[in-house]
Amino acid sequence: MISKEEFTKLHSEISPFIHRTPVLTSALLNKLAETEIFFKCENFQKMGAFKMRGATAAILALSEKERAKGVVTHSSGNFAQAVSLSAKSLGIPAYIVMPSSAPQVKKDAVKTYGGQITECEPNLKAREAAAEKIQKETGAIFLHPSNDLNVIYGQGTAAKELIEDFPGLDMIITPVGGGGLIAGTALAVNFYTENCKTIGAEPFKFDDAYRSLESGRIEFNETNNTIADGLKTNLGDKNFPIIKDKVSEIIRVEEDEIIAAMKFIWERMKIVVEPSSAVAFAAVLREKDKFRGKKVGIIISGGNVDLSNLPF
Repeated sequence: MISKEEFTKLHSEISPFIHRTPVLTSALLNKLAETEIFFKCENFQKMGAFKMRGATAAILALSEKERAKGVVTHSSGNFAQAVSLSAKSLGIPAYIVMPSSAPQVKKDAVKTYGGQITECEPNLKAREAAAEKIQKETGAIFLHPSNDLNVIYGQGTAAKELIEDFPGLDMIITPVGGGGLIAGTALAVNFYTENCKTIGAEPFKFDDAYRSLESGRIEFNETNNTIADGLKTNLGDKNFPIIKDKVSEIIRVEEDEIIAAMKFIWERMKIVVEPSSAVAFAAVLREKDKFRGKKVGIIISGGNVDLSNLPF
């Protein structure tokens, strides 16, 4: 496992390739939630999501020989864009496997960033098979969207920046999909704070991480019927041990709560966030007693929204 010194060094190495995103507050949302919230706005990150951090960290960790053959990943959207843009910045090819059901706005962005898209059926087996085929044909290095240690470390730098800008937070909350963001956040909280807790949030309709913490083993979902499309993936064997050891709890929220939280952020803060990003704020609104009077950091994970398909 990475040390605090190595984590700090990694953050320094990826900093030229990423934005140090702002932290916003809202008196109205604080009043609504009955607590003090600091929103780390990764929707303002390059390509519109925190995943730029992990993709950059993973590519920089490769040797020059490895980079020359390019990288391949499978993703429903944000990591696809992150790998494409990171690869473009470093002058290497990016092969992207995307499910046919991925939002068109995310497919268009990948093409804009120079990623070479291969579409597949919208299930994990098809995604993995397509990525493996590209690996064999090109020699490209596979980058997992969330179950790669360098990706996890990169994602954690968002929380590191939040802690540096606003020390004294009682807890940091992130949405949970594949587990990379919350695992990286938990490491940053462990390295740079003394009493802060890491908490996850996910939909009731896709609550594999909640059930995994309960059972102590990686659980899966039989359905994927949630508006939070960026969370439709599972934990992995690299990030789950970190989550199990360092995450305090995971709060589940209903679909209408996600939509309401998303709408509040759009209306009150005047910023664009995707449904997956709103899950963490929805958790605070649902569990007001837990957060009342605390200083709460929330990672707004991204803002890549299909404007033709808004839920309100």
